[in-house]
Amino acid sequence: MHTGNSRQMLHVIESEARLTAALTGRWSFDPRVMHALESVPRDAFVPPQIREFAFANGPLPIGQGQTISQPYIVALMTDLLETQPSQTLLEIGTGSGYQAAILAQLVRQVYSLEIIPALAIQAADLITRLGYDNVEVRTGDGHLGWPEHAPYDGIIVTAAATHLPPALLEQLKPGGRLVIPVGKPSMAQQLKLLEKDLKGKITARKVLDVVFVPMTESGLR
Repeated sequence: MHTGNSRQMLHVIESEARLTAALTGRWSFDPRVMHALESVPRDAFVPPQIREFAFANGPLPIGQGQTISQPYIVALMTDLLETQPSQTLLEIGTGSGYQAAILAQLVRQVYSLEIIPALAIQAADLITRLGYDNVEVRTGDGHLGWPEHAPYDGIIVTAAATHLPPALLEQLKPGGRLVIPVGKPSMAQQLKLLEKDLKGKITARKVLDVVFVPMTESGLR
C-alpha cells in the first residue's frame, strides 16, 4: 500500500470536510472511518493503467461504464451511516468493491449487490484476495434489495436512483440509516440521508448535491 499517498488523500478529505461542513453538518469524520480509508489499498481497486491516479480526490472509471467514487464522497457516505462494529449493512452497487472493503473494516457483515455480473465476480474475487471475509457479493437488482438478510442496520446506495426504492425502506431496521443519491442522470442529484425511527417513521434530509452514475434495473420484476 502507498501509505504516503493514502495519508495525503486523508488530508484532502479532511480539508474538503471542513469546506462542506455548512452543508453536511460535519466538520470532520469519525476516526474509525478515516482509519478504514487509510488501511484499504484504494490502488488495488482501480484498473492498472490509471493506478497512478488512485489516491486523487476524484472518481475514476473502472470499466462497464461504472466508476469508483471520489474518496471524499466515500468518506462522507460512510460517515453518515454512523456504523457500529456489531452491525450488518447492505450496499447497493458493488462496483470495484472499494466501498464494501471500507465498510468491512467497520461492521460485522456487509452484503453487497451489483447488477453487472462481470463487476460482481471481479469485486468478489478481489475482496476475497485482500482478506475481507465479512463481505458477501452477489449479482442482483438493487431496487429489490436483498431480503434474505434483512433487516439491515444501514443501507448505502452508490448509484443515483430516480426514486426511493420501497424495498430498501422496508429492509431498513428501525433505528437504521439509508444513504442514497437521488435524481435523474441529466438533472441535479441529491445525496440524501433517511432515518427510520423505532416506530418505523421515515425522515429524510438532503446532504449535498452530487453526481453519480445511474442506478439501473434488471427489468425482471
